[in-house]
Amino acid sequence: MHRMNNLDYGVVGNCKTAALISRYGSVDWMCLPQFDSPSVFCKLLDEEKGGSLHLRVAEDYHIAQYYIKGTNILCTSFKAEEGSFELVDFMPRYRTIDANYYIPSELYRYFRRITGKPRLRIVYDPRMNYAGEPVEHWLGEDYIKTYSQVNKKDSIYLYSSFNPQTILKSEEIVLQEEAYLLLSANQKLVTIDTERVYLEYERTKIYWFNWNNRSRQFSTFNDAISRSLLVLKLMTYQDSGAVLAALTTSLPETIGKERNWDYRFCWIRDASMSMETLLKMGHRSAAQGFMGFVKRILRTKSEEFQLMYSIDGDRILTEKTLPYLSGYRNSRPVRIGNAAYDQKQNDFLGYLMDVMYQYYIFFPGSLNELEEMWEIVKSIVLTVYSQWREPDQSIWEFRGRKENFVFSKVMCWVALDRAIQIARFLEKSDHEQEWQKEADAIKEDVWLHGWNEELQSFTQAYDNTYMDSSLLLMEYYGFLKPDDEKFVKTVRRVRKELFHNGLMYRYKDVDDFGLPSSSFTICTFWLIRALFVTGEKEEALRIFHEVLTHANHVGLFSEDMDFRTKRLLGNFPQAYSHLSLINTALLFAQEKTYKHFMVP
Repeated sequence: MHRMNNLDYGVVGNCKTAALISRYGSVDWMCLPQFDSPSVFCKLLDEEKGGSLHLRVAEDYHIAQYYIKGTNILCTSFKAEEGSFELVDFMPRYRTIDANYYIPSELYRYFRRITGKPRLRIVYDPRMNYAGEPVEHWLGEDYIKTYSQVNKKDSIYLYSSFNPQTILKSEEIVLQEEAYLLLSANQKLVTIDTERVYLEYERTKIYWFNWNNRSRQFSTFNDAISRSLLVLKLMTYQDSGAVLAALTTSLPETIGKERNWDYRFCWIRDASMSMETLLKMGHRSAAQGFMGFVKRILRTKSEEFQLMYSIDGDRILTEKTLPYLSGYRNSRPVRIGNAAYDQKQNDFLGYLMDVMYQYYIFFPGSLNELEEMWEIVKSIVLTVYSQWREPDQSIWEFRGRKENFVFSKVMCWVALDRAIQIARFLEKSDHEQEWQKEADAIKEDVWLHGWNEELQSFTQAYDNTYMDSSLLLMEYYGFLKPDDEKFVKTVRRVRKELFHNGLMYRYKDVDDFGLPSSSFTICTFWLIRALFVTGEKEEALRIFHEVLTHANHVGLFSEDMDFRTKRLLGNFPQAYSHLSLINTALLFAQEKTYKHFMVP
């Protein structure tokens, strides 16, 4: 087999947790019972110590992997002269009779023999608590219970149609019929057999078919849009409505370097942008869930928003390193938690208010809900009033640097602009007029201090002359019109300085860790939009086609890319990258005109 040199993983999940499965069928990352729990497999972060659940087959097997179209069910096929089989991976998700969701913390691995007598070995090697605790196995009546030697309460259960001793000893298996593995955080209270596994598979498949069918459909770029939507949905957390930035921690922005972060949290910025995209594509329930999350994280009127939370709404996200893990391809450190949670970033409330405005327009809900949301709107406005003049750490979360970043000011204006529109919607003219004065003051300040006459461009911050990809969004959020001469000139300048080998830098100035050396995927999509709206549509389409070729083998993107090799880097899959792919594709996609029969 060839050694993977890219993030060649498919992901499966059920809005409770998820697993990364290599193109060879190895479960290399999985956290139980939920997305941000300690891992039970983390070979992704240490090939020797991390542990995995994988298959061994003879060298002559041809292995291929793909998603069942319109679903988050992953299929890995194994073919050789002696026989062939498929391994179908999924996590159950479907509605029950009482209209609740069935989303257990478990992974099914369903084996379907196709031809002959294929042979395989199962390597079951869990490592509890980020591979920090040795494990023991205990054979129950119909399962293998694996538990931590440090804390026996920390346990998982493996059910299978294969002999448990055969699994634990990695002995050869001749596959003669359908078979299964079921890895669960909990002991099952129902009988698990092949019929049950098939039923769970069919229920889950139908759920994803129905969900995907409710999306807007297009005659161009529909497959890329569909896959990105399915990934965004998978990364929403059913229990709270939060949205993860990514499913992983510590995948490096550059191999061998230390830009490694834990992204299994809910950034208000990322989540708001995801919700805007899902709303645009016809998925209102996900946006409603996120609005519920927003309301719950404010426990009192005096409590301030912070830029990120745990997926359960916790505010303290203490960062620490795991020095015993070597990291992805020896890229240390491995981090859990994220110290950015208490940073000062003035831009994030703009994204949130943008989504809240859409909430009022599309599904305002009951009077009680309207009143609750109105109090949050007023609270955000007061925060913007008090903070917009102050320096911050920007959208890029500089750890040791605060400046008057232009885009942070722009998003403060967006927060007030959308609040003004909400006030107008609610016929609160006094608030509308008062807030308009402050919004005008922000815009005037940006015009005065953000524009550099010598460079003929807006700049990253008031007191520097660097370019920044975030400036490309000044049009998207309505701060400037696409034909505004200053926006057109800014787009040209940003492209000239940050576009390299078909991809974009975020910025090219020295930060806490030196000069950036990889491309931030979403920035290339921002450039494509900026080119499109300023009249360079053919060039925008050319770059978009090229970027799509850099997805991995099942159409997924990470946070970053290598400029030279186009290798995927950074945490994976990245909500930012997929939501921007969708929004960019909409510029070019032709929507189908027929109406779908929607399943509610």
